[in-house]
Amino acid sequence: MNTSHTARIALVTGANQGLGRAFAEGLAARMDAGDLVLLTGRDHQRVADAAREVAQLPGSRARVEGRVLDVTDAEAIAGLAQELRTRHGGVDVVISNAVARVLPEESQAERADEFIDVSNTATHAVLRSFAPLLRPGGRLLVVASSMGTLGHLDARLHPLFDGASLDQVEYAVESWRSAVHHRTAAEAGWPVWLNVPSKVAQVAAVRAVAAERRDQDLADGTLVASVCPGLVDTATSRPWFSDFSQAQSPEQAARAVLDLVFADHVDPAHYGELVRFGQALPWHDGAPLPEQDLLVNP
Repeated sequence: MNTSHTARIALVTGANQGLGRAFAEGLAARMDAGDLVLLTGRDHQRVADAAREVAQLPGSRARVEGRVLDVTDAEAIAGLAQELRTRHGGVDVVISNAVARVLPEESQAERADEFIDVSNTATHAVLRSFAPLLRPGGRLLVVASSMGTLGHLDARLHPLFDGASLDQVEYAVESWRSAVHHRTAAEAGWPVWLNVPSKVAQVAAVRAVAAERRDQDLADGTLVASVCPGLVDTATSRPWFSDFSQAQSPEQAARAVLDLVFADHVDPAHYGELVRFGQALPWHDGAPLPEQDLLVNP
């Protein structure tokens, strides 16, 4: 990451707890005293408490400020971006991490709107509002998962996302939402488990934005990518897995992502891709998961 600016600005969404908080802690520890980490979330008290606690950690060097941000509110995202443009002239690090928690016993269809709004509509808004604010050497990372490779979707759906523009990805996401509401999702090939199309769409959105910026960003040492932190022991993931013996703590999972943030140089192989533990995952890999193998209630 470029260190020439006198004050670097970092923003993390969904940073009250778990992986998002670990990102904020790692940024505060690895940035400098004149830098600023914005820890954001929806609940005022939880944001304030988390920001105070991170700021008071012995290893924290950068300033840490809490900011209430509902990522489902595109106008709020745009407003915060405009504020950072006005006050600081841009932003150096954006980690889009917010996610809606769904339990195995809950109806996936009934939770679709919230899940899509938090994971996808918000991702589109973050990309649109903050990518133009990235200063040279900046980092914009969207937290996805290994389910975000195109091959995990039915082949009939691949043209909706492969080589798509951001507008086309948004259209595909809204088509999926409509199919869920009209109970036609299964016949169109959409999986019951919301996480699969949601993650594929997140990665496709990042790829769309990156495709338009690639040459200039690589010349400037700027990275736009999606990231897979691996299995993390958090309140969001714990209900879905019976064996956490191989799971990472949020702090462990954050390290590989933060290594991308603080790398001296951008690997062109990472640019626009889904990166897991320092390796880009092939976009077309994967296979649709049998629905009977998923802990879901349609």
